[in-house]
Amino acid sequence: MHLREQLSGQTQSPGVLASGSHFAPSNIALCKYWGKRDAALNLPINPSLSVSLGHLGTQTQLTPIDAAADEVWLNGVPQAPSSQFSTRLLRLLERLRFPEEPKLRIDTHNSIPTAAGLASSASGFAALARALNESFQLQLSDARLSVLARLGSGSACRSIFHGFVEWQMGQRSDGLDSHAIPWPHTWPQLCIGLLKVDASVKAVDSRSGMQRTLETAHLYQSWPAQAAADLQALRQAIAEQDFALLGARAEHNALSMHATMIASWPPLLYWQPDSLQAMQKVWQLRQQGLPLFFTMDAGPNLKLLFEAQNRQQVEAAFPDLEILQPFVDEI
Repeated sequence: MHLREQLSGQTQSPGVLASGSHFAPSNIALCKYWGKRDAALNLPINPSLSVSLGHLGTQTQLTPIDAAADEVWLNGVPQAPSSQFSTRLLRLLERLRFPEEPKLRIDTHNSIPTAAGLASSASGFAALARALNESFQLQLSDARLSVLARLGSGSACRSIFHGFVEWQMGQRSDGLDSHAIPWPHTWPQLCIGLLKVDASVKAVDSRSGMQRTLETAHLYQSWPAQAAADLQALRQAIAEQDFALLGARAEHNALSMHATMIASWPPLLYWQPDSLQAMQKVWQLRQQGLPLFFTMDAGPNLKLLFEAQNRQQVEAAFPDLEILQPFVDEI
């Protein structure tokens, strides 16, 4: 079955494509997604939970063009059709388009470093999914939009929404029940500090890193059960606004995920020396009484977790920190 029909029920082309432009926020996972039960459909082995990054993310514009091939632009720079960035975007587009429909120009603008462990692919594919929905006149529900975004990048399914977002792993083989849902809770005092250790493109992308971990790390066998338990603890922490529980579970979850990577073969270590130095600084400050925690995705950069009343102390310790308040900074 064609993807268009599977998601929207459309069996015929709408004819003329419209322009579409949408923003999607990046997100950081408090309970990580790591490992797939189906690599082709990006179906996860465990559920996960994220919080969006307010105004940081991706704006994507789609414009029909009279040309022999699609065009892909990133931050105002044309991308080669054979580049990894273009290939991934065009693969999703081709799965959705009928043969007789025109080509498109895809203009993507990231307000975060691309492929640096700050989930630019999540916001990128979520913004693309929303723009495709408008351009192809699909009228998809948010759940089906989340499925479409997931086909481009797993964590993109969570960037369809703002705030706290859970990715339900689902059970169906076609993946239609594997999508994100927003949680109703807000936490205006919650702050996230982006500590950028290295903004260059990662040597090993997340997709390859997941596969290596799944195939070679015996430690991974305990990961799904821990992730499920962490999700329940985070659900309690958010419902009760218990910051100490939220921070401890998020940090432990992140370090446990990285432990499975390090136990892979060849070892997979995204940390840089400055990453470890920052971790030790967080631990030292916490021993001194500052409620400060961190989380890390598949990259060297840390995301610090703290509350607004401690912002001055955190800024004094990390002067270059970019600080967000996700439930205050939303656009």
